Amino acid sequence: MYETPTLTKRRLQAQIIGPIYEEMMRQIGEDKAAEILDTAIRNAAIAEGQYFAEKAASQTSMRDFISPYDLWTADGALEIDVLEASETRFDFNVIRCRYAELYKDMALGKIGQLLSCSRDGTFCEGYDPNITLKRDQPIMAGAHAVPSVTPTQDRT
Repeated sequence: MYETPTLTKRRLQAQIIGPIYEEMMRQIGEDKAAEILDTAIRNAAIAEGQYFAEKAASQTSMRDFISPYDLWTADGALEIDVLEASETRFDFNVIRCRYAELYKDMALGKIGQLLSCSRDGTFCEGYDPNITLKRDQPIMAGAHAVPSVTPTQDRT
């Protein structure tokens, strides 16, 4: 089955979400609009994680977790430097984030972190609650590169 590269999905979603978010801000204020958007995006990320978990061979694993990175990095969406890819850890640095560039170009940089970055940890929750994501500061929040994005899986 063909999966749409994630950068393409995020562009299409942002074209719809951007105007909705702008209208929500006008009607209910920026804080409440951001809160609603954050909740909706996180819920969608959990559902997407569950979808990928259902596609896992038998049970979720770090190897299966890593496989969607082809979708997330397609078309140069993320340039990463993999530090470790093992059965329990996937540690990498993000060198370039075209998601951040996309949202900035669409004048949505202010909510880019809500649209993409904040969904990563909750995707992990949906995929396998034993996988946690540790990330220092994302590029979307102003970092030049993201040191150590580390999903780890605890099988105890």
